[in-house]
Amino acid sequence: MSLEVRVPALPESVADARVLTWSKRPGEAVREGENLVELETDKVVLEVPAPRSGVLSEILAAEGAMVHTDDVLALISEGAVSVAPAPKPASTPSTAPTATPTPPAAAPQPNAPPHVTPSARQLVKELHLEPSQIPSRDGRIQKADVLAYLDAREGQAPERHPDLAAAPATQTPVEPALAPTPALSGEAGRPEQRVPMTRLRARIAERLLQAQQNAALLTTFNEVNLSAVNALRARYKETFEQRHGVRLGLMSFFVKAAVEALQRFPVLNASIDGEDVLYHGYYDIGIAVSSPRGLVVPILRNADQLGMAEVEQGIADFGQKARDGSLSYEELTGGTFSITNGGVFGSLLSTPILNPPQSAILGLHKIQERPIVENGQIVVAPMMYLALTYDHRLIDGRDAVQFLVAIKELLEDPARLLLRV
Repeated sequence: MSLEVRVPALPESVADARVLTWSKRPGEAVREGENLVELETDKVVLEVPAPRSGVLSEILAAEGAMVHTDDVLALISEGAVSVAPAPKPASTPSTAPTATPTPPAAAPQPNAPPHVTPSARQLVKELHLEPSQIPSRDGRIQKADVLAYLDAREGQAPERHPDLAAAPATQTPVEPALAPTPALSGEAGRPEQRVPMTRLRARIAERLLQAQQNAALLTTFNEVNLSAVNALRARYKETFEQRHGVRLGLMSFFVKAAVEALQRFPVLNASIDGEDVLYHGYYDIGIAVSSPRGLVVPILRNADQLGMAEVEQGIADFGQKARDGSLSYEELTGGTFSITNGGVFGSLLSTPILNPPQSAILGLHKIQERPIVENGQIVVAPMMYLALTYDHRLIDGRDAVQFLVAIKELLEDPARLLLRV
């Protein structure tokens, strides 16, 4: 009996998906719940597990094919026997009765490759590595495992980097590639390589262009003295971590300050819907996170109801999930306001772009010690530039400036967050 493996239901905002990588080949045994194929959408990489145990009899959607909700991806033959253990009874007929029950438990182990997370799979595919040669933890190969494997073999053989097209021909037989290498062009000594844009990168480009074309973007700036916040963190960081099991970072202060400012200026938490203005009575804050596949913005739901520790834990979880490629659709949809921190990469000043249909986004930057005048004296303080990009169709400059000033005041005197003054 053949069982169809179908594309799971995709969210309304996701029209289709691309077949990224098949973990199994026709004729191989599969177990119920085992990952069969990865689908790349414009937001996340989705793993499709086997609905039943059996043998993968046919793949109907090849890698790179575009599929939609409920499309048939493959067929599984229930109760069938994998083709791998079939030759044994023919060569040793006397041991056939005892060998037959053994393959279902033992045969999948040498044939089944270790599970490779999406972020690691991209590196494995680009560098034409063999997953079985990469040491893993708990049977899961992560990006860190791939990088460690590359570092370990660096002294043994030159690394074949995907951007260096002019690799010596002697390396070709060492790492046979099943997938064709992208075509190379350009003059001798000046190689060029053309690769298809990922769905996530294409979606990022589409949405950024949409934001610039459909909104009247304007950015206002201010700066904040983080001396009080740093002193508070230094005083309580050890107690905070012992009590809550998570580090006290800067982002929780900015999230709580942004929520307080949004409550004072609700228009920045609103969005335009046709010719109407939709005011949101909740505060779902998007936190921009860099992942191996590009920028993603998971959502901290009901941030006004979260404590500082819950905010820090949520952001830490988002960062880990982004690196592993395990963010869900629900964690990436919605949001009423966003915060992006270019300071982690060293950015001193920037103009962030809206995340539609939101109407504002707060940009954080590098903390830099600078001389300032305080009470008539020149002192050195940890300063950060803040940038607020907003949709001028909905938000007036007065509200935007006062919103940013409110965040500045809350952070320069964190007691205001507690007293709400």
